[in-house]
Order: sequence, then structure tokens, then C-alpha cells
Amino acid sequence: MMALWPLLHLTFLGFSITWPGVHGQGFQETAAVWPSLFNVSLPQKAQESIQIPNNGSAPLLVDVRVFVSNVFNVDILRYTMSSMLLLKLSWLDTRLAWNTSAHPRHAVTLPWDSLWTPRLTILEALWVDWRDQSPQVRVDQDGHVKLNLALTTETNCNFELLHFPRDHSNCSLSFYALSNTAMELEFQTHAVNEIVSVKREYVVYDLKTQVPPQQLVPCFQVTMSLKNTALKSIIALLVPAEALLLADVCGGLLPLRAIERIGYKVTLLLGYLVFHSSLVQALPSSSSCNPLLIYYFTILLLLLFLSTMETVLLAGLLARSSLGAKSSPSPAPRGEQQEHGNPGPHPEESPRGVKGSQRSWPETADRIFFLVYVVGVLCSQFVFAGIWMWAACKSGPAPGEAAPHGRRPRP
Repeated sequence: MMALWPLLHLTFLGFSITWPGVHGQGFQETAAVWPSLFNVSLPQKAQESIQIPNNGSAPLLVDVRVFVSNVFNVDILRYTMSSMLLLKLSWLDTRLAWNTSAHPRHAVTLPWDSLWTPRLTILEALWVDWRDQSPQVRVDQDGHVKLNLALTTETNCNFELLHFPRDHSNCSLSFYALSNTAMELEFQTHAVNEIVSVKREYVVYDLKTQVPPQQLVPCFQVTMSLKNTALKSIIALLVPAEALLLADVCGGLLPLRAIERIGYKVTLLLGYLVFHSSLVQALPSSSSCNPLLIYYFTILLLLLFLSTMETVLLAGLLARSSLGAKSSPSPAPRGEQQEHGNPGPHPEESPRGVKGSQRSWPETADRIFFLVYVVGVLCSQFVFAGIWMWAACKSGPAPGEAAPHGRRPRP
């Protein structure tokens, strides 16, 4: 009863208030405006028939202040993010002004569906949860209307993931008033960043608003600039890959004749294959501008595969040449075996010295490959670091950019 008292008070005194002339369709007499504005039990059709305030030849100017209080649940695999916002809208409706000398009341609170309010729709939203399903509207004595809307929404965002996990992205929320035209309504926007927590993976470091030009439907956009600050992704992705690559380089120091070298290389390759399969599922993918880490880890996989294949091939050739040498030993002349007084080194010392100083051609090829492999690994790291610092990717134009929502189609 106390909440309805200001409403009933204005209803009884409505006929004695002097209203300015209202021009436009849907308004025949001033007295007919009061029941459509202040009757709480109006049916839905009557509420929808309330017309936008007329501002002459100029569109009605609605001032919008956007307060972003939280951004959470940033999902780069689904290209979505959730955010909490507060919209403070204000506009002038001269039909609601009254004379304070006759009625000394400076403001009144009314249900939002008892008068005209902008019906906003978020274009990128998957779902929107309005905190208050029946918000209250504050009307001042001069006809200024103030409406506060709190909402939580999950929206689509085209993340720029080329430099993931050190990526920066701009996510936009486009608010449209689909029930009005640009000739009737115009928005004036301001943005305030009220996020105080930085203990998140993605942090909003910039916030701005704009009103897109040449729109058939009144709209305004809120753009949030997100920065990935997660050290966990770097540790979980780069450190294991670099450790496996370093272990593979160290494995090249084992002698080619060692049986453990092939098992060591194969174990590293299998371990990296398991790591790579889980990595592909953790990294996002798109039609263009995929993360550089996808190409980087693929190159590392090729390096490990090449190193393992080189070890297997050269070890097989070395074993084949050893078997061939054992099956066909070179016979020594009988005359040399009967000579006992011939001075010189012992016949067993010379072959041992020659055998210890010479390497077979598979072992020589393995040493050359190891040096080339180390140089190639170092060069690949420097090349990737340079690409990471200076690379930029521009996605191709989307099909909808030829005629975006609410804009005149191009000829």
C-alpha cells in the first residue's frame, strides 16, 4: 500500500496537471495519456501501445551509462564470455512533467511497463539474465526519466588467438532498440570500468563505447579489451615441449652402437605424441589466424620424428656393416705368419690402433647429422621468437559485413 501511494496520488491529481502539447500519432487528448501511463494493471497490448516521446524533428536522445562490474567464464574453445553489466538510462519525457508549486513532489517511482522505455536486445548474446524482471523507473518533476537495468549475459566473442597464451582481444556487445527507428531514437553512451579483481585469466584493461553510424535501428556498442595474463598456460605448454626437445638433443650424444639409444629416442617420440594429442584438444582453432603454438608444436614433432628416424636407419646400417665384416674376415698371408725375426710392431697392435682411430661411415654420418640437428634446433627457436614478436594476422572479411544488421545493404 505504501508503494502504491505515490502512484494513486498522481492518478487522482492528474487532471489538474498542465501538460504540454504532445504531437505525434497515438495521442488524441492530454487526459487520455494518464490512464495509459499510470495504470498498473494494464493489459500487455495496452502497454505495447505506449508511444515514444516526441522530440519534434529531432530523435529522442537517450543517455546511457554502462558500468561493467565483472567478466568471467572466458571460454576460448567456444568463443564465448560472460559479463555482468549495469545500464543507467535517462531521457526527457515532457508528458510526465508537473507543476511543483501545486503539487510539491520532486520525483516519483513508477513500474517500468507503465510508460515508454527502450526495449534493448543484445545482438551477440546467447542468453541474458535480467536481475530485476520488473525494474522501477524514477520520474523527476521536469519529466526526466531514469531507468537502471542490471544484467548478466553470455555473448559470442571473436578472440584474436594468434599469440595465445599472450593474446589480446576486443569483445563487443551491441545493444539494439528493435522497436524504434533511427529517426525516432538516438543513444549517447559512456562507459565505466568497475572491475576491481585482477585474479583472473583474462583482465579487462580497456573499455569504450560507440554509436555505429548509418544504422536503420538505434544501437550502441560496448567494446571490452581483454588481455590474457595466465602464466599457467605458458608453464603447461612451453616448458614440457622445450624439455622434450632438449632431451632429444642430449640423446644424440649417446654412441650409435649403444642399444639404449633407439629405445630412448622412441620413448621420447611416443611421449611427445601423447602430449601433442592432448595439446590439440586444449588449443582453439579457427578458419584463419590460428595460434602460432599449433605450428610451433607441429615443427617440434617433425624434428623429433626426424631425429628418431635418423637413429633407427643409421643404427640398422651400422649393424648390417658389422655383420658383413664378421662374415668375411680378410685372411693374412702365410709368409707373414712364419716370419718371427722381422722387426716392427706386434701384428696385433697395429690393427687395434687402426680400429680405435677409425669410425665407420654410419657413425661419421651420425656425428654430422647431430651437428646439423643442433644448429637447426637453435635456428628454429630464434625464427619462432622473431615470428612471435612481429607476426600479425588479419582475418578475411566476414560474409555479413557486406550488409550488417540494421544498415542499408550495399548495392
